[in-house]
Amino acid sequence: VRTTRNTTELIFDLDSTHSDTFGYQENTNYNAHYQTNGYHPLVAFDGLTGDFLKAELRSGNVYTSNGVGDFVRPLFEHYQETTPVNTILVRADSGFATPELYEVCEEFQSFYVIRLKSNRNLGKIAEQFVFIDDNLDWTKKEVRYISTIYQAKSWKKPRRLCIKSTREANELIARHEFVLTNLSETNSVEMVFGTYSKRGTMENYIKEAKNGFYFDKTDSPRFLENHAHMMLSLLAYTIINFMRTLCFKKETKGFQVSTIRLFLFKIAGKFVRSGRKTIIKLSSYPIHQELFYKILKNSHYLRWR
Repeated sequence: VRTTRNTTELIFDLDSTHSDTFGYQENTNYNAHYQTNGYHPLVAFDGLTGDFLKAELRSGNVYTSNGVGDFVRPLFEHYQETTPVNTILVRADSGFATPELYEVCEEFQSFYVIRLKSNRNLGKIAEQFVFIDDNLDWTKKEVRYISTIYQAKSWKKPRRLCIKSTREANELIARHEFVLTNLSETNSVEMVFGTYSKRGTMENYIKEAKNGFYFDKTDSPRFLENHAHMMLSLLAYTIINFMRTLCFKKETKGFQVSTIRLFLFKIAGKFVRSGRKTIIKLSSYPIHQELFYKILKNSHYLRWR
């Protein structure tokens, strides 16, 4: 699949999500963020292709970044050994802002773009770069991008901090956003924030996994069985995403699985009652028949190597 795509870059989009549980299921627990009981799975997608790279089912009360180093390390090892990947970028929100993740990325000489939560120290740094003079037009929105070096007390070394300060029109105080990265200074702060903002597609991937493949279905009282069901959903998601790459036409590669089911597997029909018989009449030429046979033909060319 990667050969067909002809890509040599990967983006590990990291996130956590929620899976509802019911009753006294094993390892279920209360999650303060979601304010309900359930599981708190950790997931990784490729931000460029939507491939579902990995998932790990966890108890509902674990913090977002818990165990993230051990989670991503096998991904680095796998893709650096088995596929021709030149660049790997890790992208994550502030829940993953931990030296454990920074250090693993640096160990494998990979890049990261990770948002930091605003705090008093970061706020002081950002305010140092805010300049106000008599010529400032308060009626216009103002955005400033700053790059500096920052080292928190828990870090072993300083790292690049990118700051975006936004003052809305007719407002006095600027709002500061912070992203930590090891991308070089040749990558502008605007580019760093632009790269981070694209992780919004991650939410669509998670919704597809849940709504289309029942990734969050937890119908067993046992934790291991629920984990196995989750991994089967991941596998099904991956097979469909690979099929979109290898078998679908360009204009249909963006179809979600619900659309694929509607177009390819559902045929309009009607019940006709005649005497004691009930006959189901199906369309002899479904509207998407040509698309179905095109995909079927393309799938016949696939071979395991």
